Amino acid sequence: MLRQRSLREPVCTTGVGLHSGERVRLCLKPAPVDSGIVFWRTDLEPPLAIAAKAQAVNDTRMASTLTATDAKGQLARVATVEHLMSALAGLGIDNLNIEVDAPEIPILDGSSGSFVYLIRAAGVVEQAAPKRFIRVLKPIEVREADKWARLEPHFGFRLRFGIDFQHPAIDSTVQEVDVDFSKDSYVDTVARARTFGFMRDIEQLRAAGLAQGGSLDNAIVMDEFRVLNDDGLRSADEFAKHKLLDAIGDLYLLGRPLLAAYTAHKSGHALNNQLLRALLADQTAWEEVSFAERSKAPAQYARDWAYA
Repeated sequence: MLRQRSLREPVCTTGVGLHSGERVRLCLKPAPVDSGIVFWRTDLEPPLAIAAKAQAVNDTRMASTLTATDAKGQLARVATVEHLMSALAGLGIDNLNIEVDAPEIPILDGSSGSFVYLIRAAGVVEQAAPKRFIRVLKPIEVREADKWARLEPHFGFRLRFGIDFQHPAIDSTVQEVDVDFSKDSYVDTVARARTFGFMRDIEQLRAAGLAQGGSLDNAIVMDEFRVLNDDGLRSADEFAKHKLLDAIGDLYLLGRPLLAAYTAHKSGHALNNQLLRALLADQTAWEEVSFAERSKAPAQYARDWAYA
């Protein structure tokens, strides 16, 4: 049987919120079967649980933000969840309690690499319950002007993402990436791609209360012509690959791993969330499945997860 997975033991770290600029303590803790991914705002009294669900997303400005109503009837949030969610999807974690003492997940190095390190440091265990997937049965697409995102039936998980920023530093790099997890490793192929931004936008973002904690240590930053980071890019496709990394995290807010092919052009957090809501709204477009025999599962799940 292909089983659900959680962590062997708790693991914690501290960092800064990309948009809030606040110091954040983050702890990842094992959770029981069928509990899913749940964020806990431990700085609230009593601590508030916020489920990692597409329906809980209510703000997609520069990040995916989850919300829930606290004991006082006020809306509480946890922002910038996509990089951590991407790592959890990439390493196949089904159940986890995520404790955070601020309204945002720390940005760490701007990629999912640090979260992968934390998960591996804690160790991963299989649990006594079948892993449950959402299998897409027919195409679902959402569009907004020249931006679009689509899910199609596929026995596995494959993503293709195209970007078009019309910026010299980005235009000179790979503009479209295609990752098929039946043969590609999440850790080696996707996890280290960092978020990026433009100097021209920083003043406006900070006036809106965003990007307060952004720096060359946790993002690729560009002026009008070039990358300002001394170490340059980690790969020639890092810009497009980070947008794909974000999409993996956004899609994992479905609450189950997907069996589907995802294709997108210039999509972002808002369109990715619209895509999930459109899928869920059409009950003829998907079904929940499990695999009693590991050998019958898609290749990426049938093999040893050490190769994730």
